[in-house]
Parts: sequence; C-alpha cells; structure tokens
Amino acid sequence: MATPQATIAPPQAGPAEERRDVVRAARAVFAREGWNHTTIEDIAQEAGLEPATVTHYFKDKEQLLLSVLLESAASVAAAGTVIAEDHLADVTDLVADLTALGRAWLTPLADFPEHFAIVRHLGAEATRLPAGVLEMWQTAGPRQAQRELARRLRRLADAGLLDIPDADHAAGRFTQLVAGSVVQRSFHGALPLADFEIDELIAAGVADFVRLFAPAA
Repeated sequence: MATPQATIAPPQAGPAEERRDVVRAARAVFAREGWNHTTIEDIAQEAGLEPATVTHYFKDKEQLLLSVLLESAASVAAAGTVIAEDHLADVTDLVADLTALGRAWLTPLADFPEHFAIVRHLGAEATRLPAGVLEMWQTAGPRQAQRELARRLRRLADAGLLDIPDADHAAGRFTQLVAGSVVQRSFHGALPLADFEIDELIAAGVADFVRLFAPAA
C-alpha cells in the first residue's frame, strides 16, 4: 500500500517581510497612479494581501505615502552622498571632475524610477497632499543630499579651488545649474534625453558654476 505523500505548506511570510511587501506594493502603485487615485484596496491587490493586512501595518493611505516617500528619499540622498564623495574626494582637474560629478549626480533618475515617478505626481497633486508631506520629503531627500554636497564643496573652497562664502548656497546652485536643466527637460527622468544633449547641458552648467564661484585672480 502506497504511503501518502506529506503535504508541505509553503512558508508564511513573517511580519517584517509582509510589511516590506506592503511598502513595495505601495511604492509601485503610488508611482503608477499618484496619491489621489490610489486606494488601500489597490495597494492590497498589488501586494497580494487583504486590505486589512495593509491597514494592520499602516493605519491609512497618508501613513503609507509618508513611509514610502521618506524611505525612498533617504535612499536617493544616500546615493547622492556616495556620488559626491567619489567625485570630489581627490580633485585634480576642477572642470573635468565637476563635469563627472554632474553626470553621476543624475544617475538616481534611472536607478530609482519609482521614486521619481512619485515625485512627478507630487508636483501635480501638491495642493491635495496631506499637510507636511512635501516638507518632510524635502528634508529627508533633496536637502540632505544638498547638505552632503555642500560639505564637499567646502573642501574645494578650503583648498583654494573655489570661492564659496556659503557652501549650502553653492550646492544649491550646482544642482540648479548642472543637473536642473536635465531634470526639467526629462521631466524627472520620464523622457530620457540623448547622451549628447545631457553632455551639453552639464558642460554649460559646470561652466556657469565655475564662473560664478571662481577665486579672484
């Protein structure tokens, strides 16, 4: 007589893994649909979970948006910190190194596509977002990255390569002049530009930045 085979139940996801699944699903849906058109049910369906499971970890859509946005903003800011350190740790040719930094500064657009898709939605939905969301995102993401860039630009000023009275201001000008045109023209990476166009925009931005902060002769 044949022995019946034991039925092995698939392992159940633990709370930490289940919570990560909810966050991943929310990130995907927010990136695709935006804040206004996303529901808890949409996120639950994306995650393959019941809506009650989603609200077990996050009480509402607002809390989910904050969690997703702050987590991904921190990841983008951390990437910016590494990029700034890699390209400004040992500057031997100011223009060439700033140009390489500008190119690298744009890589998160491709590396974090869902984050920047959410950012595009934020711009369109700014007046309908929960209070404080934009400020918290700016603090965790863009401002943090700018502070880290400012620290490294300060080193260049200390070495006499640039004249920078206010490093935070200089960092802001760098991102505006060198990366800003590419970000705007590509709609935060939604419509990637040709390499030659990116190179031209970065070169022009670096030239303007160096002129603006060149040490007095």
